[in-house]
Amino acid sequence: MYLWNHNRRFNDYSSYLSSIFGGRIQKLTIDAGFSCPNRDGSISVGGCTFCVNDAFNPSYCASSKSITQQLIEGIEFHNRRYRRAVGYLAYFQAFSNTYSNVDDLRAKYYEALSIDGVKGLIIGTRPDCISTEILDLIEEINQKYYVVVEFGIESCFDDTLEKINRGHSFQTAENTLKELEKRNIKTGAHFIFGLPDESISKMMSYAPIISELPIKTVKFHQLQIFKNTIIAEQYKENPSRFKMFELDEYIAFIINFIEQLNPNIVIERFAGEAPPRFLDVSTWGLMRYDKVLSLIEKKMEERNTWQGKLCQNTH
Repeated sequence: MYLWNHNRRFNDYSSYLSSIFGGRIQKLTIDAGFSCPNRDGSISVGGCTFCVNDAFNPSYCASSKSITQQLIEGIEFHNRRYRRAVGYLAYFQAFSNTYSNVDDLRAKYYEALSIDGVKGLIIGTRPDCISTEILDLIEEINQKYYVVVEFGIESCFDDTLEKINRGHSFQTAENTLKELEKRNIKTGAHFIFGLPDESISKMMSYAPIISELPIKTVKFHQLQIFKNTIIAEQYKENPSRFKMFELDEYIAFIINFIEQLNPNIVIERFAGEAPPRFLDVSTWGLMRYDKVLSLIEKKMEERNTWQGKLCQNTH
């Protein structure tokens, strides 16, 4: 029934990392002080309509600190709260972490890799912020360390990408993913369900498209509307344009979705979670992601279903 060497009904991220590193691996989020071409005027100003990066940054993560300090504090933080990991991945998360010159990127990436216990990098960025020189640098690092370049793609449809002020097309994302695949560099992608004017059927049509992408990992988030964002104002003006899932409704949707998803793609997240103080609109209350995941897995067992059950493409 499954293609994986574990008992879960989806290709889960923790098992994937454990199979590579032989134990628990913890991601350590870094704010390395990067900007974004969608904020500084290179493409646009104001950023994506939904964006509030601070909602996803842990307490130790701040651009006022050095990369070294953030990682050391991150290791101490996780050692206090969780069981000890066998290693760490430095996660360059805030904004576009390839949006600089190669010398700056080299210095920051290798500073992170110099910290004891750091086994590799996860580099969050945009598909339009990758040059040949940057590809060369990432390929160099990839030969010695675990590396994933993680792209915010958000939607498979250009009309939606325009509405959220994303500043790039879906074709740009496809092309960039293929360039990294040529160099054997692992990639991840992020998608949001509930963006303006996307029906359930339109969102479901992502599944075969994503299944064809040359990605190793994927994150799915339900739309969360944060305070003081453009999308919060748009929601107030016309809430019917947005799909704000109730919890039970989202669980049914995401299970139907992953039944059609390529089982070789590793699922890192099914849903998003952010501190309540950032949320302008919330349909799930204070429920933590671990609880949501447990409910999804319980429902999958009840339905006797699994990732890829209805998928036609298993590249």
